Amino acid sequence: LVFMGAAGVGKTALIKRFLQDSFDPKHRRTVEELHSKEYEVAGVKVTINIMDTSGSYSFPAMRKLSIQNGDAFALVYSVDDPESLEAVKRLREEILEVKEDKFTPIVVVGNKKDRMQERRVSADDVLVKVELDWNNCFLEASAKENENVMEVFKEL
Repeated sequence: LVFMGAAGVGKTALIKRFLQDSFDPKHRRTVEELHSKEYEVAGVKVTINIMDTSGSYSFPAMRKLSIQNGDAFALVYSVDDPESLEAVKRLREEILEVKEDKFTPIVVVGNKKDRMQERRVSADDVLVKVELDWNNCFLEASAKENENVMEVFKEL
């Protein structure tokens, strides 16, 4: 599973909430971190590798390698940052180009749902674009409030 998106949208926060059920409000830059967790699904042991990528676009070779090695992608934006949604659109194009497969599993995640006062991206607009135009899954989540975090991983 590869988590991608602009800097500061909460990729690491979503992953930490899922793996450790913790939330740190301080933003720390990530270059690239790989997390692994073993689960038992229907009596079978499954190892999930989660790649937390940099929100900085100064690592194009690393980004391309993450895409090549990824099986499913979470493209994360922040509901209070319209530019971060534009980054998701660019990343989706890059994934489809690198994977050469329009059926690559992608979940678009609008994070920071708890910031209702600061919201600048309409969930309805994104839902139409993602589910109807792109045929991908869309969820809004809050790593801070632990809302829909598990659902993001279930979809992936």
